Amino acid sequence: STASPCPTEEAMLSAAELAAVYGKDASERPHSIKATKALNADELAEVYGRMVIGASPEAANRSGGGGSSAARTDNKRTLASSGPKSKGQGLKLGAPNLSKDALVSVVQRRQERFDALLAKQNAALAGLPQEPIQVTMPDGKVLSKTAWVDSPLSIAESISKQFAGKMVVAKVKYSRRLQGLGTVVAADEMDEDADAHDEASGFELWDMARPLEGDCELKLVPFDDPEGQETFWHSSSHVLGGALEQMYGAQLTHGPPTSGGFFYDSYMGSQVVLSDDFGKVEAKAKELSKAKHPFVRLVLSKEDALELFADNPFKVHTIQTKVPDGSLTTAYKCGPLVDLCRGPHLPHTGRVEAFAVVKNSSAYFLGQANCDSLQRVYGISFPDSKLLKKWKQFQEEAQKRDHRRIGTEQELFFFHELSPGSCFFLPHGTRMYNALVQFIRAHYWGSGAKTDRIYHEVITPNMYNMNLWVTSGHAAKYKENMFVFDIEKQEFGLKPMNCPGHCLMFRHKARSYRELPLRFADFGVLHRNELSGALTGLTRVRRFQQDDAHIYCSVGQIRSEVIGVLELIRSVYKIFGMTFSLCLSTRPETKIGDDGLWDRAEKLMEEALNDFGEPWKLNPGDGAFYGPKIDVRVYDALERPHQCATVQLDFNLPNRFDLSYTGQGAEAKESLTDSSSDAERALAANNKLRPVMIHRAVLGSVERMIAILTEHYAGKWPLWLSPRQLVIVPVTKEQLAYAEELRAFFHGAGFHVDVDESLNKLPKMILNAQKAQYNYILVVGRTEVEAKAVNVRLRTGVELGIQHRDEFLAHIQAEKAAYGVGFEVQGAPAAEAPAKK
Repeated sequence: STASPCPTEEAMLSAAELAAVYGKDASERPHSIKATKALNADELAEVYGRMVIGASPEAANRSGGGGSSAARTDNKRTLASSGPKSKGQGLKLGAPNLSKDALVSVVQRRQERFDALLAKQNAALAGLPQEPIQVTMPDGKVLSKTAWVDSPLSIAESISKQFAGKMVVAKVKYSRRLQGLGTVVAADEMDEDADAHDEASGFELWDMARPLEGDCELKLVPFDDPEGQETFWHSSSHVLGGALEQMYGAQLTHGPPTSGGFFYDSYMGSQVVLSDDFGKVEAKAKELSKAKHPFVRLVLSKEDALELFADNPFKVHTIQTKVPDGSLTTAYKCGPLVDLCRGPHLPHTGRVEAFAVVKNSSAYFLGQANCDSLQRVYGISFPDSKLLKKWKQFQEEAQKRDHRRIGTEQELFFFHELSPGSCFFLPHGTRMYNALVQFIRAHYWGSGAKTDRIYHEVITPNMYNMNLWVTSGHAAKYKENMFVFDIEKQEFGLKPMNCPGHCLMFRHKARSYRELPLRFADFGVLHRNELSGALTGLTRVRRFQQDDAHIYCSVGQIRSEVIGVLELIRSVYKIFGMTFSLCLSTRPETKIGDDGLWDRAEKLMEEALNDFGEPWKLNPGDGAFYGPKIDVRVYDALERPHQCATVQLDFNLPNRFDLSYTGQGAEAKESLTDSSSDAERALAANNKLRPVMIHRAVLGSVERMIAILTEHYAGKWPLWLSPRQLVIVPVTKEQLAYAEELRAFFHGAGFHVDVDESLNKLPKMILNAQKAQYNYILVVGRTEVEAKAVNVRLRTGVELGIQHRDEFLAHIQAEKAAYGVGFEVQGAPAAEAPAKK
């Protein structure tokens, strides 16, 4: 899709400016970048992306307080901490009495100390040789610049001031880096597992105002880019932190960006941020933004950091646990706030033109219940007030569709404190649950043709001895997320996933190449020990089921099996009326297995994606340690992204469970390479090979999918999925007998049908049926009784008129069998949602 034409030349970036951002072939971008003043509701989603428009305050967070997720290795000078992740162990660090009056002296001392350290840093930087450097732009143009003087911001300003004002952060890849102040350790509570995510390609995020340090490739990132949003919201969290510190005397802990905004955790003693206070916090934040405080980066030693943050025990704990002795770390200053942070940040706080506090909650320091209780305040921000207005309108529509509200109104499900995170599905909700499972089962069944990709449904135990999870490796990495207990002096656990059990099933008999590919499907109940504070309706639960499947195949079958899974995903989400995007994540640094196998597997995955015919992107270095994966992100009626389906190759579990199959002819010996392991050679000696395992889900969690579909359809279910398909409305008491006859008639044909026996006035009965979201309202009076017919109305109010009951039954049977495809859509994408193009 493409954006609507810009009305004026000033409303869009020039060709030269586009090339500076995206290279010469800016046409590869899915849209033009427009000035925010030119955006309308339709263009908002197109220009600023689904990620912004679909963001909600409840969106999943990254733990920790940094903004950059760049891998910092090789030529990079900021390293993830080599120390352990912070452990709470009952830490109580917060001072009992806090006040903003006491903060005045703290801020003054901290500012003085920061400025003194900054003066030393600037003197050191001034002494560095200002050598000529070569900066390569995305369009291939090479600029001659000076190290330690020229910055991405100054380069952007040389293109145009307007252009520079739209760039949020830079990405830099050094080919020659000059000696600077030294290697820096990131000292924050950022999720270190994310550090490997950003750039197998060698780029790192860089402050726009930070001078360049050598020959490099340079990319400039606007707000509409996900990394631009991450930086923008990270800087906004510092603005929020500054407001909380000034208003409450709060001791700040960490303030990361999230996928839909940001939050800041702080210790406030007995103080609580109430919803009535949101306006005051916003006013203070806007005051800090309007001041246009520059974000100033300071490199400092561990000792200097401990002294700088001596008044904040939470920062002291982070420094002590994350920064090795003798190492350097970084802090940033913006106005009165000085914060321990890896960056990068906006040039100044004035870029944050629109700011809102959206909610608050409690949290624990380090996420552990035996540590200090914190106040978590969530925010959202944009570079233009019109975007904030559109975001608020979107949130109002999303609130109307909240699955928890609709689930209560339609009597679908509920939760109870006696079983937190485990849903009670009421009769109508169970109808939907079963319909979804049967929907997937129908795809497993196929037509019976030999060419069908038929899945064999299996049933596996809910509880296993922990030795199983030791073998699979989950005991070492996942045990804290499991429900574990002792039985007869042995440790057992409820299964959080099905894959180890399926490996036992594969291994319980000798296997041959003739059986491959072997596809096991399992709807077994899973349990994961989620923290009580993380439980959120059906989207985050402790007890759930998945449309889980594992495919055991040869390396040569990977391509066709992956295509088969992708075709299944496309088929399912087409019926839901949802679009999707694909991303291939390749080998991480922590990979297992030899490079030759990875090379072949990644090539086959790429071929499968190309043959599948849908657009896809490459995400280097973000695969699982056990194999490459295809991440499938689906988009609902509000264009919100959801991670549901997945396709993952696994070389690890077949090795851990010693899985093998008999090869065809000399296939096993011919598959050996110089990098083959001793175990593989031993197998080949007996004409055995390791299968490849493909983890595959289409819906993912059935519970979570019900939540997504509830909000996607806004509770207006398509006929095949609807818990209330038909309601018969007798005009008078005389038609009750015929109404009951019709109930039996349609029930016998497999439909959920009710009779309104209230005998209220006809308009009221019809209105009640429309509110209850019955797909078809069948009014019966004297004429219908005589003709064995029904007078058909839709819940939208459309009248279809009188139809013989056999004729109407044939229609709804065809509609149900086709899952509504080719029939009038009964689900309702939001009228106020950003329109698809």
